[in-house]
Amino acid sequence: MNPMLRAALIALTGLFFINSAQARSFRTVVIDPGHGGHDKGGQWGLVYEKHLALDTSARLEKELKKRGFRTVMTRRSDHFISLPERVRLTKKHRNAIFVSVHYNYTWKQGVSGIETFYTSSQSQPLASYVQSGMMSKVRTTNRGVKFARFYVIRHNTCPAILVECGFVSNSTERSRMKSAWWRQSLAEGIANGIVRYRKS
Repeated sequence: MNPMLRAALIALTGLFFINSAQARSFRTVVIDPGHGGHDKGGQWGLVYEKHLALDTSARLEKELKKRGFRTVMTRRSDHFISLPERVRLTKKHRNAIFVSVHYNYTWKQGVSGIETFYTSSQSQPLASYVQSGMMSKVRTTNRGVKFARFYVIRHNTCPAILVECGFVSNSTERSRMKSAWWRQSLAEGIANGIVRYRKS
């Protein structure tokens, strides 16, 4: 192999491992409760995604603080924040990861389950650990880890994921998510996944 090419490959390999280490050395978790204000998200009757996401996010923050993380919430009450503003708030924090919390909806009422989305390759391991963490805490359909181009994860430069914690449109999951134990279990699962990701 050409000596210059060999040197370049070694340098790139070293950079890869440095970036991987930096991705795991974060201290801050930016928690993004989806929707808010006039943006209700998915809804069925008086069950609104925006309320479920905020409550689950608040529980997640408590769990992460117990585990020694610094946390930032993009919203703490029922008000609207634009997608660009959510990204801007995240980029103010160094050594951070981003977790956007949502609940799902579809017109097919039989669809159920939990899934986690990522955009960049650096975010895929985080998504996998968090998905596994949630599935270890609740019994439902595992919809897996998937690539997507949602604005808040596509425009963030740090490891960023978006979790969907069940379908508001599914009667069984809707009855569960209305109970505190479901939201608490998911918050604990997400937190456990984040811990495993940092230790990996």
